[in-house]
Amino acid sequence: MMMLAKGDRVTVLDEAVNGVVLSVKNNEVTIETDDGFQLTYFVNELVKIQNFSDLNFGIGSHNLSQVLKEKEIPKPRSFVKEKKPKDERAAPEFDLHIEKLVPNKRGMSNYDILTLQTETAKRHIEFAIKNRIPKIVFIHGVGEGVLKSELDFLLGRYDEIVFQDADYQKYGLGATEVYIKQNPNR
Repeated sequence: MMMLAKGDRVTVLDEAVNGVVLSVKNNEVTIETDDGFQLTYFVNELVKIQNFSDLNFGIGSHNLSQVLKEKEIPKPRSFVKEKKPKDERAAPEFDLHIEKLVPNKRGMSNYDILTLQTETAKRHIEFAIKNRIPKIVFIHGVGEGVLKSELDFLLGRYDEIVFQDADYQKYGLGATEVYIKQNPNR
C-alpha cells in the first residue's frame, strides 16, 4: 500500500482531479484540489505525483501509466451484432425529398419538383456506374407513389441495374435499393 503524507501532491485515478494531501486517517485521505475544494478519497484511488512531469509524461514514476491502465474499467462488449458479409460496405443513401434538394420549393410546380428529383437520381446513378459503386439507396418516401413510379421507369432504362424495395425494417416502404452489375471489361 502506498504511503501518503500531508503535503504530498496526488492525482485521482478515475477523475480529472489533482491536489495536495491535507490529512490521512486510516485508509482515507482528504485532499485540497487545485480548484480549492476539500475532498476525501480512499488511498487506493490516489496516485502520488513525484513532480510535474509524472502527471504528463510518466517520467520518474514508471508505474503511473501501469496503475492507470489497471484501474481502467473495460467497456462491456456488445454481443448483438448484425450479420453482414465481410465485403459489404454501407451503401450511399440519397434522399430525393424536395426539401433535401432545394432550400425553398416555393414557386416550383409539381412537374418542376418531379423533374429535379428524377434528374438528381439520374446523376447519382451515372456517378455510381462510372465509379463502380455496387449499391446505392434512393429514399423517395411513400406518398402517392408518383416519384417511385418515375424512379422505377428511370431505373428500368439501364441494362446494368437491378433494383428492388429497400430493407423494410430500415426504410419502411419509402426507399429503393439499386444494384449496379459490375462489368470487368469496362
